[in-house]
Order: sequence, then structure tokens, then C-alpha cells
Amino acid sequence: MYTRTDNPLHILQEVIDNAADEALAGFVQEIKVTMHTDGSVSIEDDGRGIPTGMHPEELAPVVELVFTRLHAGGKFDKKDGGAYAFSGGLHGVGVSVTNALSTRLEVRIWRDSKTHELVFAGGEVVEPLHELEPVARRKTGTRVRVWPDPKYFDSPAIPMAELVHALRSKAVLLNGVKVTLLIEKTGDIREWQYHDGVRGYLEEALGDSEKIIPVFEGKQYAADDDEAFAPGEGAQWVVIWTVDGPVVRESYVNLISTTAGGTHEAGLRDGLFNAVKSFAELHSLVPKGVKLLPEDVFARASFVLSAKVLDPQFQGQIKERLNSRDAVRLVSGFSKNALDLWLHANVEYGKKLAESAIRQAQARARSSQKVEKRKSSGVAVLPGKLTDCESSDTSRTEVFLVEGDSAGGSAKMGRDKGFQAVLPLRGKVLNSWEVDRDRLFANNEIHDIAVAIGVDPHGPDDAADLSGLRYGRVCILSDADVDGSHIQVLLLTLFFRHFPRLVEAGHIYVARPPLFRVDVPAAGKRPARKVYCLDQGELEAVQDKLRKEGVREASWAISRFKGLGEMSAEQLWDTTMNPDTRRLMPIGYGEFGMAATTQMFDMLMGKGESAQRRIWLEEKGNLAEVDV
Repeated sequence: MYTRTDNPLHILQEVIDNAADEALAGFVQEIKVTMHTDGSVSIEDDGRGIPTGMHPEELAPVVELVFTRLHAGGKFDKKDGGAYAFSGGLHGVGVSVTNALSTRLEVRIWRDSKTHELVFAGGEVVEPLHELEPVARRKTGTRVRVWPDPKYFDSPAIPMAELVHALRSKAVLLNGVKVTLLIEKTGDIREWQYHDGVRGYLEEALGDSEKIIPVFEGKQYAADDDEAFAPGEGAQWVVIWTVDGPVVRESYVNLISTTAGGTHEAGLRDGLFNAVKSFAELHSLVPKGVKLLPEDVFARASFVLSAKVLDPQFQGQIKERLNSRDAVRLVSGFSKNALDLWLHANVEYGKKLAESAIRQAQARARSSQKVEKRKSSGVAVLPGKLTDCESSDTSRTEVFLVEGDSAGGSAKMGRDKGFQAVLPLRGKVLNSWEVDRDRLFANNEIHDIAVAIGVDPHGPDDAADLSGLRYGRVCILSDADVDGSHIQVLLLTLFFRHFPRLVEAGHIYVARPPLFRVDVPAAGKRPARKVYCLDQGELEAVQDKLRKEGVREASWAISRFKGLGEMSAEQLWDTTMNPDTRRLMPIGYGEFGMAATTQMFDMLMGKGESAQRRIWLEEKGNLAEVDV
């Protein structure tokens, strides 16, 4: 769960990231990566060297703990803007995973005029830390040589293109640091060093593409007196709008590549959009009837974004997507202010950019009108309790099937009416597993769902007509408790049994509202904050994390949401409906396919399967917790 297992690249990146974090802290001038002929890889830096002294409590060398214990990294000490205040995020494993998945791992450290070495095999110490020949005082650093264990990976081969991209990215983001790759088998050496690199890197990637306006670049970080963010938090960005050619988008958090984007990218998109929109409105450039959307401004934007976030929260353990909610506000505020100033200082360029976005909006509107015209004939009367959205572009629209009128009210007030619709459901939907299709519409809730989404019930072998589909995402939104789970199962039964083509096409989702809210008080320069937790396990993990951060025990307050209706519209938007910060789980048939899914639903929802259900529940050990 802590690393990718298709190939060993990610376990090497953990070591490279450590060297990059040392460079970020200002102690490294060069990082060398060597691909050895025996299949091993070594990563060397000229930083301070991992400490070799004994840990006072663990009674083992610090370097040994780094490679064998969870939560042992020096990066956990983030107080007073320490050297690792902006390291690449922590899930508490790091190079201990590299060690665990290697047949052999050697660590050599140069520090305090001494050379030390430590050797592991299969994650266990085979040569305890020992001292080698002395070196000159100016010689410092760490070299880690890794032999990945092929039994843990689908392929033992390291993808060179991805490795080169990762190393070049480090050089781009670490101004002045030299990054070298040596391949012993061929003798090839590649070097990267950029003293002013992000802009040149992006321009090189875009080639000869024609620019709409000159390059927009900037950076801004929170000062010591900033009340909203910790000192040093902020971002650097380079944005290029082009007329044609490729669109290149890369983002990083504390030097970690976030290939799946996240809240920092959402902040950049939000900041640039608001700046362009306000400029266009100020200069009366937007034609009547045209509504600018973020995707209109962003359609031809290429960028490299490097954010610094004090305590980054990632989706999953491999850090592909940033989830920190504050990052939206952080990057949005800084980038909007910078672009506002730039546009008003360069009015002609500002008008060109605004006109490009307006053309995108007009093209989008024309496309949407064509779709609406095709769908307009023979549309059934929509249910009265449906609160529809303004857009008809199914690539963006979504409808939330919400449990109860109370939660429906919060959802209606909290939604973005531009593309989000809400359909409240009263009570629990009928168990439709054994209901004939002809009898489905006798149930009002099912009738309203079918009419609202614009697709008729059908079977798995039917050629279903999805041309009338009114929403690209159908999202089930229920309370985060047992009753809410029951409603989820009933709705999933309906879609799997009577709307299977929607499931296959990836249109069905389950929204995951939090069960708990943790109110953390202000501490030092860090402002008070709210942390939302999906379940009990996540709550315990958050509390452990707060303790490690040094937050005083029991100073935080924990609230448990009894239901969606208890949430304010703002809370529901922030945690469950905002595309930038919510958790939305796509529904599919999973690894076992349709047949196994059918068998599972038959056991769970069939009227004559109570005995099988009881056996299954007893095997799972959840009989006391589940509403049989």
C-alpha cells in the first residue's frame, strides 16, 4: 500500500527525494544517480550526511532507525521552520520501504571527517554501523546503494524515461543544484543544472508553439506576519498560453511530483480564472449572454507549478495527488494577485488573453446548444423536487441523490448551481433486485431518479440508449452511518440491476462525507484549523499525527456528524461537493467482473438468501454492527 509495485522506480524515488529535501534545505550542490551493471542503483549527495550517533531512547544508531523504523525521519521535527519544514510530505515510511523491498541496501556516510557504512539484506542489518577510513573535513554526504528485490515487482526493469523525467524535474526545481545520471553499462552520462530553470524547461517542452501572450511567471511566499499561512508557504509558477501545439502541465509539492494534480493545481486554476474574469469585466470585454468558466481560461494554459506547503496531505501513500484543502486558498490568492497586477500593467496582453478565453466560452456554448437541441424533443416532465443545474454539458454536470429533505436543503444551498443538481429522496428506496422492470415506476423515488437522469431502465444485454443522459455523474450522497450505507446499497442495487450501462460507462459515484470534524486550536504561528475525518480509523490517524506535531493532548475538540442535515451548506460544499476537495468514489464491477458482482448482490439482496447472508456476516465478524 505504500509504494507502486509495477517496477522499482518509486522505492528509488524515496532515496532521491531525501537527497532533494537536503538540497531544498540548502546543504546539497550535487546529486548523482548511478545505474550499476549488477542491477543496483546508487544515489549520492554532498549534503551533511545522515547522523550516525546513537538515539538516546532507542539505543540504536540514528541512521539504522531511518532505514528500519516507521516515523523515524528527521523531517518530523518541523518546529521553528527547521531544515525540513517543507519536505515532501510524510506518511511515516520513506526509505524504510526501500530497504524492506531490497535484497541488499548499503549506506555510506561522510560526516565529521569520518566514513561510516551500514549494510542491510532483506531489510535486516547484516553489517552493523562501522567506521572506515577518515576523510577530509569538507567531504560530507550520503550514498545509498539499492538492489531492488524482483519478487516484489511486476517488472524488475526501471523505466528510464520516468527516471530521467524525475531527475530533470529535481534540477529544474532546485535552482543551481547539479543532477547527474550515469549508466555504467553504456558509459552514458547525463547532467542537468538550471540556474533559472523553470521557465526555460517549460519553453523547451512547448517547442515552437505560438504564444497568445508573453510568459507569465512569479512566486510568492507567506511572510512571518501572515495570519492565514505559515512563514514560507506559497508557490512558484510559470504559465504559458499557446494558440496551438501540446499543453504541458506539471505540478510539485515540496519537490514531490504530483502527477494526478490536486488542490494546489485547483488553486492556480481558480486564481488565474478570477484574475482574467475580473479584468474582462472591468474592461467590458465579455459579450452579453457569454459566461466565462475556469476551463475557458485554462484550456490553452501550460504550466509548471511548485508549491511549498507546511504539512501536505496526499491522496494515498504514493503522493500522486495533493489533498490539502488550504492549498487551494494559498495558491489561488497569491497567483490571482500577481496576475491582476500583470494584466493591468500590460493591458493589451490582458485583452488578448481575455479574448482567447471568451472564444473558448463561445465555442463551448455552441457545442452545448447542439446537444440540447438533439435532446429537446419528447423530454418527460422533470420531477418537481429536482433542483436542476444551469449547464447541459454532460462532461461537467452531476446530480446528487440525497438522503432526506433536510440534507437536500443543505446540498441545494451549498452546491454550484452552474453544474450541480440535487434530487432529495424520501426514506429508503425500494429493494429492486427482484422487481420486474415493468413494475419499477410504481415506486415514486425510482420513477423520479429515472426521469431526472434521462435514461430508461434496461438489462445487461439490452442496447440501452444513453443519448438522453442529462448528467455525466450520478452521485449517491447519504449519511456516513449504517443507515446511510443501507441507502447506498439499495441505490447501487437499482443501478446495477436496472441501469447496468451507466455503471459500465463510469457514470455512477458514491460521495463520501466525513463522520468527524476535529477543531485544532491555533499554536504558535499556525492558525486554528478544521480537519475532517471519513471514519474512526482516519480520526485515530489524525489524532496520532497531531500528537507528533506537538499539539497538546486533548486541546482539540472532536465533533461527530449525526447526518448530512447537521452540516451547514458551506461544510457540505467544502467536504463533499467541491470537486477540488471532496472524496468521490467511482463505482465499477471491480476485479471479479459482472458475474461475481451479480452473485454477491444475489446473496445480499435476494429474499430467499437470508441463511447465506447470516453465514457471510458471521464469517466477516460484523453481525453486531450491520443492520441485517
